[in-house]
Amino acid sequence: MPEIPSSHAHLLDAAVATLATLDPKGRPQMTALWFLAEDGKVRMSLNETRRKTVNLRHNPACSVLIFEPGNLDRYVEIRGDARIDADPDYAFARRAGAKYGADLRSMDGPGESRVVVTVEPVSIHTWG
Repeated sequence: MPEIPSSHAHLLDAAVATLATLDPKGRPQMTALWFLAEDGKVRMSLNETRRKTVNLRHNPACSVLIFEPGNLDRYVEIRGDARIDADPDYAFARRAGAKYGADLRSMDGPGESRVVVTVEPVSIHTWG
């Protein structure tokens, strides 16, 4: 499995990543979102009802782009497949929210839940 080179590993500490998914018609959909790096992988806590989650259930192919803060000439792109796991007790959501000082539960409506999306890298591209 490809790994992020040490020259760009610090980007996993960035505040925001852009997730690209494909909708059911094959059109790209991109979302800036919060993420957490664990075990060298990018993981996100997503509401199960959002378009990006629906897209990933339909087609797990995705790409994550993380820029160096303040420097658009340095980034890492992780292309891969999303693995979706339930987060019924919000254990991951609490860890991810702690990075941002936020309670992710407050972003969900009644009866909604969260999933953990882990990007399993197929290829990694860096620039800068």
